[in-house]
Amino acid sequence: MPSIDDLLTQVPDSPDEVLKQLHEAPELASRQDAHGYSLLHAAVSYDHADLVNALIKDYHVDINLRDEDGETALFNAESVDMAKQLLTLGIDFSATNSEGQTAADKLDDEDEQPLVAAYLKNPDETATSTPEPLRLPSGMQINVGVMDVNSAGEADPTFRQRINDLAAREDFQSPAGQQELRNLVSEAVAGIGGEVTTSSKRRKEG
Repeated sequence: MPSIDDLLTQVPDSPDEVLKQLHEAPELASRQDAHGYSLLHAAVSYDHADLVNALIKDYHVDINLRDEDGETALFNAESVDMAKQLLTLGIDFSATNSEGQTAADKLDDEDEQPLVAAYLKNPDETATSTPEPLRLPSGMQINVGVMDVNSAGEADPTFRQRINDLAAREDFQSPAGQQELRNLVSEAVAGIGGEVTTSSKRRKEG
């Protein structure tokens, strides 16, 4: 049977092999080495999300397991996604180590993981912000939707279809979708300006 030290050396490059061996020796899932380092600490450190899930959900490892420095696996998080996963699984992000630091405190250093620290300081903030509303020129208004053909006047059907297609897209409210809408509005304004100029010339010529 492998030792915990054997499994820990396999975590970086062979997380699937670790899972296979845990199937044969499940008692090693919560085992710690001489320094309190566990498979959970290692899996988090190397960003192995599947291994983390298996340790917590299948092998019921204590998610707040601490090493010799009093640090949970959250102190080892190398990415915001991993930190989010640990919080979702129920880790205590306010836990402190032997020096009284939280994970956010320790990771808030340019030599550590400042992005993870920033997230841990405001974990309840949504990761996606509401897109900035479309800003149109003063006095202009645009209504996006399907128009009745009879009431559309002489509106360009191709342009109208482009608006409708854009509004139906799932990413319509995303920054990219809103930028495309701005581009369409700009085209419309330019087109209107061109038509007005042409009409004026015709009236003068007439």
